[in-house]
Amino acid sequence: MKKLLFTLSLSLLLQAGAALAQTLYVNPDADNDAADGSESAPYASLEKAVAIANELTGSAPITIKLFPGLYSLTDKVAIHPLRMLNDTTRFTVEAVVMPDDEDWLPTKMPVIQSISSNNSSTQFVHSTGLLVATSHVTIRGLKFLGSARPDVTYYYPISKEDETIGDMVVSQCYFVSEVHSSQIQGAIWAQGPKTSIDHCIFYNCRNAILLFRSVEDFSVTNSIIYGANESAVWMGPVERFTFKNNVIAGGNYVWVRPGGSSPAYKFIDCVMVDNEHYMGYYGSNGLVETTNNKNFVETNVVKKGEAELVIRKEPAYPVNYLHLTPESVGYGLNAGIFNKPKSSSGM
Repeated sequence: MKKLLFTLSLSLLLQAGAALAQTLYVNPDADNDAADGSESAPYASLEKAVAIANELTGSAPITIKLFPGLYSLTDKVAIHPLRMLNDTTRFTVEAVVMPDDEDWLPTKMPVIQSISSNNSSTQFVHSTGLLVATSHVTIRGLKFLGSARPDVTYYYPISKEDETIGDMVVSQCYFVSEVHSSQIQGAIWAQGPKTSIDHCIFYNCRNAILLFRSVEDFSVTNSIIYGANESAVWMGPVERFTFKNNVIAGGNYVWVRPGGSSPAYKFIDCVMVDNEHYMGYYGSNGLVETTNNKNFVETNVVKKGEAELVIRKEPAYPVNYLHLTPESVGYGLNAGIFNKPKSSSGM
């Protein structure tokens, strides 16, 4: 009996160890990458953690947890594990402290910025931050800045190039761009099915969301897209998607579709105010033209009013910076990085 209990205990310990081995930690303030990736001895770079995670075997979910700090990417970071993933064994890159945690503050959010030159020639020469090259990937609780390289014209913090893979979730993330110093050409550029974007904020990105090829069954919910100086969304001729509880304000085009198409897009419970244009289309020359085509369905879409954001006026970040102020139209949509709204008093 004792031998049986010992064997069972050993088996459980080995299983627990295997599960624990699938979780890696990263701290940009760590000494170097010659660590074991544990919580007490984290890797120093996201590149090292992803490289190790890509080689993991086993059956547990793969999770990379990022401590607060600035992560500077010197090249694109490709997520392409050797093992097969599924809905219950996902590859997740997330913050150690998530926005809905009680002790969360803006200073605890991991910040990712690329200092890489152009590192991809897919379709055209550009720079990519995180390249999602497998299905069943979640990215959450992170803040992405624009490229700091003056020689990079087109930068995409998150890309999914392969249109045969699906199930990518991006949630509770910031994408913050500045056109004169650190521009984001497109925050999320994703081909293929089942892309889910939830509770994100896109601020002054040239384009927020780009979805062109083999796109189906995707969703954008509870997100804020502000100041998109080209378009909030570029979208292929697909009609099966969810676009709900979003705010698009202060930008150029709300939506750009392929020329020669008139898909019946559906927008539900959204605010779209203070934009130069509503619908545009793109042709073979890649230029955007305005269209008056109204072959889309709007349910509770507000187009009048003012959407004002909480901005940083003091040295410290307000806990809800770049969220809608209480007086703004659409405040009740709960758009922003929090699943549960926080007040500005939580400093």
